[in-house]
Amino acid sequence: MKRIIFVLLIAVASCKPTKDTVRVKDNQINTLLDSWHKAAADSDYDSYFGTMTADAIFIGTDATENWGKPAFQAFAKPYFDKGKAWNFLVLERHIYFDATGKIAWFDELLNTQMKICRGSGVLVKIGREWKIKQYVLSMTVPNENANVVIKIKSPIEDKLISGYNK
Repeated sequence: MKRIIFVLLIAVASCKPTKDTVRVKDNQINTLLDSWHKAAADSDYDSYFGTMTADAIFIGTDATENWGKPAFQAFAKPYFDKGKAWNFLVLERHIYFDATGKIAWFDELLNTQMKICRGSGVLVKIGREWKIKQYVLSMTVPNENANVVIKIKSPIEDKLISGYNK
């Protein structure tokens, strides 16, 4: 009986992810996200959208930008066709995993044409491949400038807010 318990303990302990396993997953996701951003910079439409799940969601910086993948593809295609999509350079990134190792989420600071933005998202592992399930892009606002930004966006967003209150 002690032998069976010992074998079970060894088996359970060996199933726990090691730091090396997490590091490999981090590297896979870093590579995927870096390639995704590069595909946009290179206007590589197929590579960019091929990295996303079929039911992916992209949430942009404007309050009205909450797109399923087909709608986001339609929005983005003219930019990719002109060879002028966007170029986001990663300043910092953090990656996290659920207990199964099949779901990951991340946050990143990006240097963009809008200056520093924050990206965050969820990835899922499908077979042996990671795919972007959701991505959220947000502009950052320095706290000392928040009131100025609020004054600028209030007339536009007050109309949006009143539309939700109906």
